[in-house]
Amino acid sequence: MRKAVWIAAIIGVAAACGVGIRANAAPAADTIQAGAVAPNFTLPSQEDKPVSLADYKGKWVVLYFYPKDQTSGCTIEAHNFQRDLAKYDALNAVVLGVSLDTVEGHKTWCSKDTFGFKLLADPNHKVVDLYGVPVKNFGVMKFANRETFLISPDGKVVKVWEKVDPNVHSTEVLAEISAAKK
Repeated sequence: MRKAVWIAAIIGVAAACGVGIRANAAPAADTIQAGAVAPNFTLPSQEDKPVSLADYKGKWVVLYFYPKDQTSGCTIEAHNFQRDLAKYDALNAVVLGVSLDTVEGHKTWCSKDTFGFKLLADPNHKVVDLYGVPVKNFGVMKFANRETFLISPDGKVVKVWEKVDPNVHSTEVLAEISAAKK
């Protein structure tokens, strides 16, 4: 029995990180579309302090949802955002990552990989559902799809990426912010 649970867990993590295994996605609300007002939210960060979208009014916000802390695709994506943080700062933008992981999980990952941006814990998928991000279920394990919402300084969703390549995504987001500022 324990072996079956471990196998299911490994398959779930592999699928969530884009290894090519398909799973059933839980129905979510419709995904928030470009042009809509971004719904406000408050979630705890890796420091276990509340972070709200409203805290960043007047800034560009890169709100990215990812499946699981410390997995290969998620680590690549997070490291690319970290690599480009100075570029985001120069564009008056912040990066906020959201997953179904806990504050403790985020704290562990951030202390290991020293990320300089906020990772927000949404284990009850309150914000995941609010933004309409599909959730994949693997028995008791759940993973949010990898999706990103670019929110303008006035609080409108400018762009939604529903298919994200973690290898190049930060570069795509920076290009979109630069184009939108012109």
